[in-house]
Amino acid sequence: MCGIVVAVARKTIVSVLLEGLRKLEYRGYDSAGVAVLNGDALVRVRSAGRVADLTTETEKQGLVGDTGIAHTRWATHGAPCERNAHPHISNGLAVVHNGIIENHEQLRCELKAAGYEFTSDTDTEVIAHLIHQNLAGSPDLVSAVRAACTHLIGAYAIGVIQQDNPHTAIVAREGSPLVLGLADDANYAASDTAALLQVTRRMVYLENGDVAVLTPESVTITRQDGSPAIREEVASQLSADAVELGAYAHYMQKEIFEQPGAIINTLDMLGSAQTVQAGWFGAQAEGIFRDIDRILILACGTSYHAGLTARYWLESLAKLPVSVEIASEYRYRDSVPDPKTLVIAISQSGETADTLAALKH
Repeated sequence: MCGIVVAVARKTIVSVLLEGLRKLEYRGYDSAGVAVLNGDALVRVRSAGRVADLTTETEKQGLVGDTGIAHTRWATHGAPCERNAHPHISNGLAVVHNGIIENHEQLRCELKAAGYEFTSDTDTEVIAHLIHQNLAGSPDLVSAVRAACTHLIGAYAIGVIQQDNPHTAIVAREGSPLVLGLADDANYAASDTAALLQVTRRMVYLENGDVAVLTPESVTITRQDGSPAIREEVASQLSADAVELGAYAHYMQKEIFEQPGAIINTLDMLGSAQTVQAGWFGAQAEGIFRDIDRILILACGTSYHAGLTARYWLESLAKLPVSVEIASEYRYRDSVPDPKTLVIAISQSGETADTLAALKH
């Protein structure tokens, strides 16, 4: 599960990008990288190690820049090494990407035929070359990004900067989460609110198909077809302490020790009720529950194991038959739909690509 951070300001933003990556370490990763615009130069630093290693390298190089993108990578296409680490570059244009591009092999072949050379094994590099290719027939960078998105099949949250477009970053979302952070003298984007609490609590959550242009003074959001989009600004209530590692050795240990408190908080919300109330699940839940005759749970990995446990509980308590399917298999086979089935999707991260695709199916 990758993570991206984007920043555009009138001051150097390298420390903001690196701190944002540090806040995303809980997601797991095997490499990290950053690219910034420093005057007319696009400078990239990548590391196959931890964010701390990347920080050391940026300090060694004296990296500065007022516009930049950063990334923590969890290897899917290609080994975890520096050549596969993001950002990926195409002729002065740099891209970071969270998600999976399913038609990357086809795009790679087409781009190679057009003369582009690939330096990594990733699916992400096709995005950089595709945007650059579209620049030739587009009036500006954002139009080239929109055009490239129409050719991408899969899930993505991307951040794009170009050395010919100072003080500007383009972000786009389809399937993978992306939030904007607004400030008086800068604007930001990231995969998670936690990465931006260091600089702002003013957040805008992008929807699938949104494309946004960030400058230090403004944020403009459109749909993929260029039509304007209005998204609500909200004030984040997330505590900065909640996303800090604190005294724990790693985030898995932190989550384990937080479980008792999480259970207590959940039960406190339910009050002293002795039975499960349909209303807890939403205003329409009672009618929906009355109409279902079976339950389907879709999940992958440890979430699938949780679903197997839930099957025992639900069949015992609700007296309904429950089936549990591995989402990565369910999405590709010819399943038989049933309008009287309640579908429950479980994801440890909230953005498991196969589980989201199975839910959409």
